[in-house]
Amino acid sequence: MEGRAVPPGPYRATRLWNEITTSFRAGMPLRKHRQHFKKYGNCFTAEEAVDWLYDLLRNNNNFGPEVTRQQTLQLLRKFLKNHVIEDIKGRWGSENLDDNSQLFRFPANSPLKSLPRRHPELRKNSIENFSKDKDSIFKLRNLSRRTPKKLGLHFSQENIEKMNHKIIHEDQENSVDNREISREDVEEVWRSVILIYLQTILGVPSLEEVVNPKQVVPQYIMYNMTNTSKHGIVILQDKSDDLPHWVLSAMKCLANWPRSNDLNNPTYVGFERDVFRTIADYFLDLPEPLLTFEYYELFVSILGLLQPHIERVAIDALQLCCLLLPPPNRRKLQLLMRMISRMSQNVDMPPLHDAMGTRSLMIHTFSRCVLCCAEEVDLDELLATRLVSFLMDHHQEILQVPSYLQAAVDKHLDYLRKGYIKNPGDGLIVPLPTYSYCRQISAQEFDEQKVSTSQAAITELLENIIKNKSLPLKEKRKKLKQFQKEYPLIYQKRFPTMESEAVLFADKPTIKQPMLILKKTKFRSLRY
Repeated sequence: MEGRAVPPGPYRATRLWNEITTSFRAGMPLRKHRQHFKKYGNCFTAEEAVDWLYDLLRNNNNFGPEVTRQQTLQLLRKFLKNHVIEDIKGRWGSENLDDNSQLFRFPANSPLKSLPRRHPELRKNSIENFSKDKDSIFKLRNLSRRTPKKLGLHFSQENIEKMNHKIIHEDQENSVDNREISREDVEEVWRSVILIYLQTILGVPSLEEVVNPKQVVPQYIMYNMTNTSKHGIVILQDKSDDLPHWVLSAMKCLANWPRSNDLNNPTYVGFERDVFRTIADYFLDLPEPLLTFEYYELFVSILGLLQPHIERVAIDALQLCCLLLPPPNRRKLQLLMRMISRMSQNVDMPPLHDAMGTRSLMIHTFSRCVLCCAEEVDLDELLATRLVSFLMDHHQEILQVPSYLQAAVDKHLDYLRKGYIKNPGDGLIVPLPTYSYCRQISAQEFDEQKVSTSQAAITELLENIIKNKSLPLKEKRKKLKQFQKEYPLIYQKRFPTMESEAVLFADKPTIKQPMLILKKTKFRSLRY
């Protein structure tokens, strides 16, 4: 049930939808059911479907264990709406499905979604461009410019001097032969450098279908690289774009709980929940997600790198993508990730929800305000949950400034200044950095590792059943018998003999001994 990882690229959400629906249709057990004194064959109950799909999603590399049962139920409702399933009378098109014994079945036709086809000429151009890049060259493309949104971005004089010191005044003694570099040249190089690095890390033929080069605003990248605090948090020159003071105070209160809660702050039972609800309401009311609507496809395409053996690639790709964000969005994302990461690891934090742990609550509260599509996408919530979970665990690396990017820009501007190229849009042959994040392994080794990881998880499940003291003895026997039927080799390894299995139930109540029977006294006859 692990499922293959859908690789990065365009329309990844659609490809994931097709994979999940295909797996569900192929693997969901079908059997006879009785309802209203009638028998129906090849069908399943809604509850059975939730159980099976919930297990599939949690063990699928594209989604992970953060998926909740409620999210699984929501996905089944999408299946009913899109005619992946229908009720026993053939009705579909609504989302009228609950976690109960209502009967459903599969329709005759396969409801896969079609992928948009690109124009053949565009596809040809993309392949040609990629083949040139693969030959270890770096090309500064003449990309169109876009004026950044009016977000009140002001570069301080100190940061401007810091950024342009190497660009304009380096090698001043040789300036006779050097050309003057304009600010437009600098911006064009920043845009080209970050795009080619991102394309190289993702290993895709083209970025055209996941990000429009016109969307990339070099001023945002330059600002995010230079206007930061000692902790790497973006500092906004225009405070009107910043978080309101009351939100910052509330976030600081929960991030540093209980140290930040001094005696001057009013406290009462449920105080933490009210503060958390205030923060959540602010972020959920934002007009667009922090990762913006326009970069939705780009971030979704990176979700296919979120695998343990290529985790480093995902971190580097997300690090570059987050530099593309408007500085106010990047700052909000940094502060939000820092807060929820601290809260989820804080053992002193009181429960914020009656039925959900702190980490799960953080992920499922803020996922849609971090990533979602402008138009409704069926897997939006599951994809956002997966991404936010990864961001929480690696936010310090992902949201820091990569030093190699500044060095690469300086190098290319130096070529431009010394006249090796005439214009930023001209081709420039420069060695392209290579990435070797992990040792390449054979297909056999990969399969062995995959089996080993799966068996470890299944063995852990068996141990949980064995050590669960709250499980009734009868229920424990039933689960173990079912486990033995499904995974006989793992069960036999844990209980090699009948004696070892009997030890598990050694503490079972003993059979009551019969009541003490007194020995009858023999009476001698009075007769002689």
